[in-house]
Amino acid sequence: MKANFKKLRKHRRYSDAFKKQIVSDFESGNYSVLQLKKLHGIGQQTVYSWIYKFSTFNEKGYRVVEMEDSTTNKVKGLELKIKELEAALGRKQIMVDYLETMIDVAKEDLNIDIKKNYATPQSRSSNLRSKK
Repeated sequence: MKANFKKLRKHRRYSDAFKKQIVSDFESGNYSVLQLKKLHGIGQQTVYSWIYKFSTFNEKGYRVVEMEDSTTNKVKGLELKIKELEAALGRKQIMVDYLETMIDVAKEDLNIDIKKNYATPQSRSSNLRSKK
């Protein structure tokens, strides 16, 4: 015996507070419509309809158009900047490790203490100069 299955459409209901939060995230410039769509799993047209309904900036009769290329390029540019900064940080960390190794070698092999030692008293010549 075959069961008769009926397709159920899933309708999501969102509260007005949630819709207003999405619109405020868009208006603040922190997120684009595409990012909000991916972040919350909401349709792009749904986000636009909420913007038209709840936006404080949008006047009636005007359409909000967001250039997807510009936001995509902006995100790619920021990702590239992050990679460049991470590479620069890595180079600096290698230099710090190298210099610390050189200080340790100078102390062990040459008996030269390069690191600043706070326990040593000041030299006399600096005291004489400051009194003049």
